[in-house]
Amino acid sequence: MALSRLKPVDVEETTPEDGKAGQTKVVVISKPRFGYALIAIRGTAPYVQHKFSQKARAMIEARQRQGSRARTRKERAARDFEEDFHNAMHRTKAGKPGIPASAFRKALISACRLVSFTMTRAKLGLFIYPVAEFDEDGTPLVLISGEMFDPVAEPVRNETGVVDLRVRPKWKPGWRAVVPVRWDLDMFGPEDVLNLMSRAGEQVSIGEGRPDSPKSDGMGWGTFEVVQALDDVESK
Repeated sequence: MALSRLKPVDVEETTPEDGKAGQTKVVVISKPRFGYALIAIRGTAPYVQHKFSQKARAMIEARQRQGSRARTRKERAARDFEEDFHNAMHRTKAGKPGIPASAFRKALISACRLVSFTMTRAKLGLFIYPVAEFDEDGTPLVLISGEMFDPVAEPVRNETGVVDLRVRPKWKPGWRAVVPVRWDLDMFGPEDVLNLMSRAGEQVSIGEGRPDSPKSDGMGWGTFEVVQALDDVESK
């Protein structure tokens, strides 16, 4: 049967008091309506990212393929910090730096807690609509522009408690991006989305060391402010 020929579903309910069949309820499902906006943002703190590199994935895969033999090898190659810096950055195939689009979606959904809106419901109504840029593993990216700090090896503590050095791309405050947002108009209005993006930027943020970091109190990194909504179009 073609979708255009489907009719509303009749649902028969029972009355709790007597257990007998009650009135028939007709469920009418309306067509989804979506709003779209390009929201320009400006960083109010450094933005730091740490991509899990293809090289690291290849090394883990090689060890797992070798099995127990991999544990007998104790040689460790010299570390190339400059290579670590470049491998930790999300880039398009043309070499442009970007922010994973999923970072903004997660921030928007997490910010819903601040206004008592159910996060599980927000997952169904907030999206970063398809962007044209992708990194080498197919991750959708939102392009970022701005000045970067010089690469510095900073001490961090691994989950095992061991102190290590990490070189991560870090943009100076003032970095900019244009985020393409798509939302369910039956759940959010344009002003709701703008306010939610503002809360996501100032109270949740994105990247490493963000205030909403799941394993720490963060470093205050990744915060941003909404500069302008460049476009707002409702789908027909």
